Order: sequence, then structure tokens, then C-alpha cells
Amino acid sequence: MPDSITLYTAKICPYAHRVELALAEAKADFKRFDVDLKNKPEWYAPKVNPASKVPAIAYGGPDVPPDQPSPESIKIAESLVLIEFVADLFPSANLLPTDPVLRAKARFFYDAVGNKFNSAYFNYVLKPGGSQEALFKATEDLQALLPPTGFAVGEWSIADAAWTPFIARLFVALENDLGGYTVGEGPKSLQVLLNDTRFARFQQYWKDVSARTSFTSTFDKQLIKEGLSKRFADIQRA
Repeated sequence: MPDSITLYTAKICPYAHRVELALAEAKADFKRFDVDLKNKPEWYAPKVNPASKVPAIAYGGPDVPPDQPSPESIKIAESLVLIEFVADLFPSANLLPTDPVLRAKARFFYDAVGNKFNSAYFNYVLKPGGSQEALFKATEDLQALLPPTGFAVGEWSIADAAWTPFIARLFVALENDLGGYTVGEGPKSLQVLLNDTRFARFQQYWKDVSARTSFTSTFDKQLIKEGLSKRFADIQRA
């Protein structure tokens, strides 16, 4: 049995959500501490993550409250490192395939999430004048990596944990027209992604990943909506 795990997280953060998904799929027993990203505890950076970011994990050491992290526990950060760490801790959960080729494909997939999809997503939603077509192209690029059925590499894996939180937050932003794009453009973009045959495989993929208990138990749609609403409250859009 793995040593004790304390996850430092924030519900609004897609990177932290990756690790929550992996832990949920592994049915792991862990403590959690929700970090207020706008008012982080003074002890967080020096005692948990010098970069002062979430997610982070304190692994092992004595059984202490999450807000009193022990210097004897191992501190680990960065979402992609952490989801692989969880996969290694819980091999029976099959969070990564045992086949070396499929493991490589999983890693290639979440590299594409970061380099293609996320950059297009952040550019479109968070920056005025972002390109809708670049978002669509990035979605097609990731869609092209999917097998005909199932998840990113067949069975659910941490490759799916790498992408799912960003799709979920994109859809909340578009549905509620929250972003740097022209007013009214968000819902229109969402309808294309959800209904255009160009994205048929992506649409089925989203239905599959969003139906899993690991997702429904860890995603707070209302909280994400409120967070995005505050972020864009003072932005003047055309």
C-alpha cells in the first residue's frame, strides 16, 4: 500500500483537476487541501512548492494535518509529473497501459494537449481577438489522435486526465459567453464543437469522458462559471 498522500489543489484549476481525476480513477485514499489561489497560505511555498503553484503532493512522512506539512514527506509538483506518479503508485488501476507503444502514445497525446489544444484554448478564451479557427484546428488535431472508439489510447488513461479538464472549462466559458472574444461568439463556437460533423469523434469522446464517475465527482461546473465570470467582469468586449 502506498504511503500517505496529501493533495494540494484548487477546484478552479484545470492542472490540479488532472491529478484529482487520476486519484479518483485509482480510488486512492488521500487528504486534500484546497489552496486559495488569490490568498495562498504563507507556509505553502516554503513548505510544499517553491513555485507556489498547484497541484502539489506531499507523499509519505508522519500523519499530520495538511496545513502543517512535514519536512519528512516528499514534495512533488507539476500536473503531468503527478499523474504519472499516481499511475506508478497504483499499478492495478491501469492508469497507463503496460504496452510500451501505448504508453508512448499516451505521453505523446498529453504533449499534444499542452502544445496544441491548450495554447489555442487560452488564446481564444483569455485573450481579446483570439482565433476561433485556431481552436477548431487544435481540436481537430487532438481528435485525429483518438482511436475510432474508446479513450485517448483505448482504455481510459492519464492521457484522458490531461485533456478532460480543459475541454470542460472551455465548454463552461463558451456556454456562458465568458471570454475575450466578441460578445455572442462563445455559444456559437460551442454549437459548432458539439454539433458539426467535423467534430463527430470529439463529440463522442466528450460524452464518454464526461460520463465517468471520476469526472462527475470532481468537476464543479458552477464554481468554474463563477470564477470565469469574475475574471471577465471588468473586460470590455465589442
